[in-house]
Amino acid sequence: MPQRNPSSAPPEQAAPPAGESQPAPRKKRRAAIATQPVERIQRSLFGEILDWMLAPLLLLWPMSIAITYLIAQSIANQPFDRALEDSVTVLSQQVSEVNGKVVAKLPVSARDLLRADDIDNIYYKISGPDGEYVEGDVDMPQPPPEEDRQNVGTVQFRNDILHGSDVRIAYVQVDLRRSAAQRAASREPRLATVQVGETLEKRAQLANEIIKGVILPQFIILPVALALVWFALSRGLSPLSELQQRIRARRPDDLSPIDSGQVPEEISPLVRSLNDMLERLSQTIAIQKRFIADAAHQMKTPLAGMRMQSELALRQDDQVDVRRSLEQLAKSSESATRLVNQLLSLARAENQGSQAGAMAPVELTELARTVVQDWVPMSFTQRIDLGFEQPGHPIMIYGNPLMLRELLSNLLDNALHYTPHDGSGSVTVRARTDEGGGLAVLEVEDTGPGIPPAERQNVFERFYRILGTSSTGSGLGLAIVREIAQQHDAKVDIANNPRSSDPRFPGSLFSVSFRMMPRTPYINNNSDDIG
Repeated sequence: MPQRNPSSAPPEQAAPPAGESQPAPRKKRRAAIATQPVERIQRSLFGEILDWMLAPLLLLWPMSIAITYLIAQSIANQPFDRALEDSVTVLSQQVSEVNGKVVAKLPVSARDLLRADDIDNIYYKISGPDGEYVEGDVDMPQPPPEEDRQNVGTVQFRNDILHGSDVRIAYVQVDLRRSAAQRAASREPRLATVQVGETLEKRAQLANEIIKGVILPQFIILPVALALVWFALSRGLSPLSELQQRIRARRPDDLSPIDSGQVPEEISPLVRSLNDMLERLSQTIAIQKRFIADAAHQMKTPLAGMRMQSELALRQDDQVDVRRSLEQLAKSSESATRLVNQLLSLARAENQGSQAGAMAPVELTELARTVVQDWVPMSFTQRIDLGFEQPGHPIMIYGNPLMLRELLSNLLDNALHYTPHDGSGSVTVRARTDEGGGLAVLEVEDTGPGIPPAERQNVFERFYRILGTSSTGSGLGLAIVREIAQQHDAKVDIANNPRSSDPRFPGSLFSVSFRMMPRTPYINNNSDDIG
């Protein structure tokens, strides 16, 4: 049996040489603080929802301002563009060709009217078919050359720069061939260009007024909207606060379900999960209370016997009577020790279920052999033939070796306890596989009084004792076996010993079936008998 290696003690640190300074305590404290885990900041559901609601709103607000500015400019351009269009149309009607020369019959009052603007500067220019200057502002740039003649007579607009200022210019190409005779004489049109330009001051002022009328109310509406969002979110999350207050107002021992009818539909799954957890917690606490009560009740008997025997030994003077009392005291102490050990084993088995990392591949035959060897001295003391049978191949399962040893030890303890101690009884441990090869079976058979079929499901309950039995025991061994088997997804079956020939002692056969891992090549060993 492999022995556990003792843990090596850490080497002692050498003392610093004389004169060498020790590290400052402040540095040690800093190092300790640096190694402490950083606490995670708990997130607020209210703040997170508020962020997701306000972030898009605050992002869309500048976009709405930019879109509003563009729309305001478009709206501001429309009336002034129509005025420019009217001006260039009227001016184009005054342009004609006289003796091959382009002239503009524009009265002085009309010229003054074009210039009559207190805010913007208005410019106009008339150009001949070859782009020659006719009248107006000579610095006014010409429009881009047209590739076709389809826009003749149609007023068009463009933006340009004149005298260092941005201007909006309306221009039209006028066909100088007024009469039909002129059109017949020349197939190619003679086009004069008429332009009227205006600076953008009035347009900018109107656009700013529109923007002020639209944007300024938003500065009032936005805080109101934020306040309404805050209020609506607070009202929407109020059921969570109410649920929190109801849970905090509960007594510490109140594990009753939470009423899910008083919470919104979105919180119902959370409440149902809490109710499930409360139900499991209530069951766990009830099991623990029952276990503690049963354990306390079971401990009363051996402790009362030990006290009675000790008091009796103190009152007796005869050495034979004193020895008899001390023997009874030793038996009661042994019974109490056995009960405490089994209670600790059951607690360890129940707590082992959450430690999934303890599971590993286990060779069942070798594990069973070592356990049987540990029980050989006990079998000699009780005059019981203890045997072990194994197949010619390894049996690999996935499990916790410590818990599996505990399972087999409790089965062996139960078998040796109930098998007659007169030299005729026998206990056999057997490791085998089923006929299909998918299950590993661990069997413990004895030649004791057996277990009636009606009692076979009850014997796995804690502290359960079969009525009429005269043998002492704690009633925990088979409960430990069932707990460990459930953690390994194993099945425990009880049957009569098929090899027993005495009708008074039909014996018992305990079979624990595990799921087996794939086989690997192994040296064939013969079955042997131990004890």
